[in-house]
Amino acid sequence: MGNKQETPTDRLKNMRAEALLGGGEKRIEAQHAKGKLTARERISLLVDPGTFEELGMLVTHRSTNFGLDKQKFLGDGVVTGYGKVNGRLIYVFSQDFTVLGGSLAEAHAEKICKIMDLALENGAPVVGLNDSGGARIQEGVVSLGGYADIFHRNVQASGVVPQLSLILGPCAGGAVYSPALTDFTFMVEGSSYMFVTGPNVVKTVTHEEVTSEELGGAKAHATKSGVTHFTAPHEAAAIDQAKKILSFLPQNCEENAMLLPYVSTSEKREKLDSIIPENAQQPYDVREVISELADEHTFLEVQKDYAENIVVGFARLGGRSIGIVANQPAFLAGVLDIHASRKAARFVRTCDAFNVPLLVLEDVPGFLPGTDQEWNGIITNGAKLLYAFSEATVPRITVITRKAYGGAYDVMNSRNIGADMVYSWPTAEIAVMGAKGAAEIIFRKEISGSADPAAKLVEKEAEYAELFANPYNAAGRGYVDEVITPSDTRDKLIRAYEMLKNKVKNTPRKKHSNIPL
Repeated sequence: MGNKQETPTDRLKNMRAEALLGGGEKRIEAQHAKGKLTARERISLLVDPGTFEELGMLVTHRSTNFGLDKQKFLGDGVVTGYGKVNGRLIYVFSQDFTVLGGSLAEAHAEKICKIMDLALENGAPVVGLNDSGGARIQEGVVSLGGYADIFHRNVQASGVVPQLSLILGPCAGGAVYSPALTDFTFMVEGSSYMFVTGPNVVKTVTHEEVTSEELGGAKAHATKSGVTHFTAPHEAAAIDQAKKILSFLPQNCEENAMLLPYVSTSEKREKLDSIIPENAQQPYDVREVISELADEHTFLEVQKDYAENIVVGFARLGGRSIGIVANQPAFLAGVLDIHASRKAARFVRTCDAFNVPLLVLEDVPGFLPGTDQEWNGIITNGAKLLYAFSEATVPRITVITRKAYGGAYDVMNSRNIGADMVYSWPTAEIAVMGAKGAAEIIFRKEISGSADPAAKLVEKEAEYAELFANPYNAAGRGYVDEVITPSDTRDKLIRAYEMLKNKVKNTPRKKHSNIPL
């Protein structure tokens, strides 16, 4: 008997088996040896079991240059499709490093663009699992055009649907700009890196000796550049972080985040009544305040190791998703500087884009002084945060816990730039500057002409503090809605956000705004 003729169904089964194998068993083993998962394993961790539907499994590359005509890899180095995360639709692409190094070319890019178009049309998040050697050199300008097609779609989708980028291997050259255009970036310690130019080019041009990890590893981007929002010890943890972020966000800009069931009991938090030190110069950790205000174990900090003088992140309050922006007195006394302003501004705009209400915890002595700050643009960078709050239309509540000095008071979501509610603790000091500095200026002549200038300064400092270094003048003017007992803050916030849940604010008609970039 001769060999049985292959039926169309058999051929389809064989092709699917070939596609599922990707670059072959040896390359998959090599991927595992490096502590990395395969493209399909990553997707299986991300989506709910049995929900992934693959698109473009049988797509192959089109170039025949430099021996590519002798190699045919089904899928062209990227797995694309859709599935569900915690029961909600997402679109996903996962680059396959076992196939031509996950390099991007024409068909590869078209597959990614296809699912991005579907995400935009159907209003669901896009999650990119990046692991690529970059542009496929054999395809020349076609691969560069593919990157540009993706970048364009990133911009079109920005603020419409959430976009998440997980860097699970190399991401270099032009490839880095797609993650940079998305809402959140995740990196894995020790196995992922991002840079525009690699160590060899750096050495050639600047003569610096630097490793890939030092130049663009997870730690470098988490602490120095702020490019990545999250780092994780391994890929499974990074994927889990992405799933948590999605739980705080709506599917698109037309929806609200999920409101989880919540049964109210006692909302009083006695610890808050003693959390502010008696000495105004003594720091405290604002994360302790956040943990008391938020629903238990719900706070997810964003960019934790970057610009530590400001804390931003998501939490739930009475089951409602909120974004928190808080000065951190435990680091640089909570001052605003260039990095903190940019970090907070970006987070505020992200929350506003996706209808996540904002809570600001304010304890800010001002902007960081110095030539380094001025020469590097603290003016325009501070203006970014001012602009972000002023532009935001979501419910916005501020709680002034202690210091609210100078221009920084205005910038941190003050009533005059559109805050819906402003609460103050009795410990608040709302003034142009600290009492000592103000007294030295206002009473300069009296102090210098006194028989005991030091004693006179103390006297005048106390006089100024009595008049201005408290929340009651601001409350009398209506800049503060209510001076509240700290332990009552959580209850006040839950009630206020419920009151503001149907807020609608129409902005002037314009092509687009012009934020001071």
